[in-house]
Amino acid sequence: MTAFTVALVLVVAAAGLLRWRRPAWYWLAFGVTLAALRVLVRYRSVMDACGLTVPPARWRLALARATNQPIPEPRPPRIRRLRPTRTGLVLRLKLRPGQDVFDIAAASDRLRHSFSMFGVTSREVRSGVVEVRMTGYDVLKRVQMPAETETRAMRVPVALREDGSVHYRDYRAIPHALTLGATESGKSVYQRNLVAGLAPLNVALVGIDCKQGVELFPLARRFSALADSPDTAAELLDALVARMADVYRLIRTQQRITVDVPDAEIAADIWDLPDEFRPTPVVVLVDEVAELALYATKEEERRRDRIITALVRLAQLGRAAGIYLEICGQRFGSELGKGITMLRAQLTGRTAHRLNDETSANMAFGDIAPDAVLAAIQIPAELRGLAIAGDASGGWHRIRAPHTSLRQAVNLCNRYADRTPDLPELAPFRPATTGTATELVPSAKASPASA
Repeated sequence: MTAFTVALVLVVAAAGLLRWRRPAWYWLAFGVTLAALRVLVRYRSVMDACGLTVPPARWRLALARATNQPIPEPRPPRIRRLRPTRTGLVLRLKLRPGQDVFDIAAASDRLRHSFSMFGVTSREVRSGVVEVRMTGYDVLKRVQMPAETETRAMRVPVALREDGSVHYRDYRAIPHALTLGATESGKSVYQRNLVAGLAPLNVALVGIDCKQGVELFPLARRFSALADSPDTAAELLDALVARMADVYRLIRTQQRITVDVPDAEIAADIWDLPDEFRPTPVVVLVDEVAELALYATKEEERRRDRIITALVRLAQLGRAAGIYLEICGQRFGSELGKGITMLRAQLTGRTAHRLNDETSANMAFGDIAPDAVLAAIQIPAELRGLAIAGDASGGWHRIRAPHTSLRQAVNLCNRYADRTPDLPELAPFRPATTGTATELVPSAKASPASA
C-alpha cells in the first residue's frame, strides 16, 4: 500500500510539473484522456444546459403516450467523431433538425467552461455537420509548430492559430495581403517566418525596405531584387509592371483557343501554362509602406504617385501573372494620400499585430470583419507576435508566429541561395553579396516567446 501511495504521489507530482512547465507534454500524457472522458460523460447534460437540444419528434411522443412509457428526453446533436490532437480535441457533430451552426458558435464560451477546456471554436464542414475544435491549453503562449505540415506550391505555414491548427499563407487562394503592427509587436518575426517558408520553393523574392535595408538585406542571398530607398523602389516597381505585361503576352501566345483544345487546357494565368513555359512566380515584400507614400516636395509627390500607381496595378492585375504582394507597415490610413484605399481594397489577406491606434485597425478589418477591430486593438503589449488574421470571407483568427531570430532566417536563406532565380528585367536590382553562400553561423538559442 505504501509503494502504491508513493507511486501515486510521484505521478501526480509529475503531472503537475508537466502542466506547469510543459503543457503540451502534459496534454499528450494525461490531459487528452481526461478531457475525452469528461466530454463523453458530461455531453448530454452540458448540451441541455447550453440550450443545444431539440424536443423529441412528435411520433416519439405519441408512441410514448400510447405505450405508457416515460416521455423521451430532448436530443442533443449526434457525435459523429471524437478525435484527439496534439493540442486538444476535435468533435464532429451532426445537427438535429431546427439547429443551426450559429447556435454552436454562440455557446462556445459556455462549452469551454462546461468541458474545462482552454478554448472552443466551431466551423461548418457541410450542411448539418459542425466541427468543434477544443484546445486543452494556451497554444499561443509557447508556440510549437507541428513537425509535419501540409506544404504545396505557393502555400507555406507561417503561424499557429488559437485552435491549435496551422495558419498557412496560400498565395494561390489569397494573392495579396496587408500586415500591420506597431514597433516591437512581432511584425518582423512574422515576415521572417514568411521568407523562411518561401526560401525552399521555386519562387523569386523581391524586397522593398526603405529603412536602408536593415530588415531584408541580411537575407539578400535569397532575394532576386532589393530596393533600399523610395527612388530605387519606384524603378523596381516599374520593372515589375513591365514584367507583368511580358507575362501576359506569353499567356496570350500560349492560350491555344481552338475547337480541338479542351476547356481545362486553355491558359488564363501562369498556372495553366505547361511547365516549360511557366514563368517563375514573384513575391514582393514591402517592409514599410508609409515610407513609400510620404513626400515633402513636388518631386517627391510625383515619385509617390508613381509608386502607389505601380502598386495598385500589381495588386489589380498581378495575380494571373504570378506576382504577389506582401504589404507591411506600422501605420496604414487614408491620410497617406490618394490611392491608398484603392490599394487596400485589393489586399484580400489582412494580419494585424498590436496597433497604436484604432484607425489602422479599422483600415485592416473595417471592410471585411468589423468584429475583428476590437480584438486587434486589445492585443496586450507583452504578447509580442500575437496577431489577428482575417480575409474577405469575414472570418478571423488569433495567430502567433514561432520565434525566428534574424540569424536563423539568414542561415536558411544562405542554405537555399542556389534557388534564387535570375530574372533579366530585375538584374539591375540584384543585391550584391560577399562570401560563400553555404556559410552558416550557429544560431543562438531561440527565446520561447515571439518577438
